[in-house]
Amino acid sequence: MKGNLFIVAAPSGAGKTSLVRELLRDDAQLRVSISHTTRAARPGELDGQSYHFVSIEKFQALIAEQAFLEHAQVHGNYYGTSKAGVLRELAAERDVILEIDWQGARQIRAAFPDVRSIFILPPSKDTLLTRLKNRGQDSEAVIAKRIANACEEMAHCGEFDFIVINDRFDQSIDELKCIIRACRLSAAIQQQRHADLIAHLLS
Repeated sequence: MKGNLFIVAAPSGAGKTSLVRELLRDDAQLRVSISHTTRAARPGELDGQSYHFVSIEKFQALIAEQAFLEHAQVHGNYYGTSKAGVLRELAAERDVILEIDWQGARQIRAAFPDVRSIFILPPSKDTLLTRLKNRGQDSEAVIAKRIANACEEMAHCGEFDFIVINDRFDQSIDELKCIIRACRLSAAIQQQRHADLIAHLLS
């Protein structure tokens, strides 16, 4: 891979989407992979920008075509990461963020051992519940299901390379930027990027 691959995972309501959006605004080298999903679009979401919204039949056809790097069922809906889109960005020396869950992260690690993974946690369960309610998009039953699923998802945070507690938004952004900068300066990446310089210095 010429670019870096990052996984950012979080339970619903932890603020992952807002954090990633801010990272993209400040870093021209970063791209986010637009996932395919079978869930309905929420208010303000656009096909091809927020997600690629497809039917279950279309999603299953894409699985059969091996078009996904990973796919999983979350909250009763299917989500998948486009293989062609991610590989194209990496080949162009751009860094790619995958917004996926812990199930997808396991699949990606198997295919890309050098991937770096980040898990976003809320500062408390009460904060998580408040954020979900403030969305004003889900019924009480759906919110209760999301909280239950969040507890299961958070139990897997130890499988990730980094954990960021999203209490103060600005601090969380700074921490994410530090992680990305550090990964870009890893010995493996620097040896690849500056191979001629290092060869000259060691000659």
